[in-house]
Amino acid sequence: MPHVSNGAEKSKILIVDDATENIDILYSLLKTDYRVSAAKSGVAGLKMAIQHQPDVILLDIMMPEMDGYEVCRIIKETEETKNIPVIFVTAKTQAMDEARAFSLGAVDYITKPFVPIVVKARVKTHIALKRKNDMLEELVSLDGLTNIFNRRKFDGQLVREWRKAQRQTESLSVIFIDIDHFKHFNDTYGHACGDECLQQVAAGLATRLKRPEDFIARYGGEEFVIILPRTDLEGVTHIGESLIETVWALGVPHETSETADVVTISAGAATTVPTPSTGSPIELVKYADKMLYESKKNGRNRLTAVSI
Repeated sequence: MPHVSNGAEKSKILIVDDATENIDILYSLLKTDYRVSAAKSGVAGLKMAIQHQPDVILLDIMMPEMDGYEVCRIIKETEETKNIPVIFVTAKTQAMDEARAFSLGAVDYITKPFVPIVVKARVKTHIALKRKNDMLEELVSLDGLTNIFNRRKFDGQLVREWRKAQRQTESLSVIFIDIDHFKHFNDTYGHACGDECLQQVAAGLATRLKRPEDFIARYGGEEFVIILPRTDLEGVTHIGESLIETVWALGVPHETSETADVVTISAGAATTVPTPSTGSPIELVKYADKMLYESKKNGRNRLTAVSI
């Protein structure tokens, strides 16, 4: 199920600076209140930003090979990191340097030598703003009826997971799910009962997803979609079949179903190992949808899966 942070866990800060002395000073200043990690180059900083998803990045400007301006530009152009606040901490004190930093998307600009209490206050402020923005983003990403994620959130999540699987050369799977004969259910029991059915099915499906990275959304109407990172054909088949069993076990009566006397689902799954030269997230979705059609054609209340 979607989770909105309650603020109890420590926020994460990434320091990107080629000078060990600067890293040590900032680390000592912030380690009590935050989980602090550091990178000594722009390239390493970009990699860590994607992998660790810090709440704030403290970024130096003057670094060899790739300076802080370039790092900031890439951070703001990358889907996985574009919403992470960047605070420049630098010895460059000219107004034109500060203006350039803000034009690239930085949220603050601190000059060296800095005042420790001011750095702590600014970091605290930007982390608080980030948490509020994250909560708002998650709230607008929820389906109002089922309280799982919505289609809008799914579209963005699929792109992010595709890129991650591509970088790490790992399997990525998608399952499309449709409640069997749901129109008949609404016609028989009414739309209020139909809404309750959708809520029960959504909750049942969500309980079967055990890993934090597993993702479920309401795709529209009586359709649901699930993203399973690091899951191959065998894994997605096992999970898909357990989802079908879970919905059956809910025992929601459906006397006008042509499949069973309780609510059932049909599912289609597709899995692949994304590469830069083959396939796309849209293609993965299309194959999962085709497999859902096959499940319906072959009697419903079943899963059909394919590896592409």
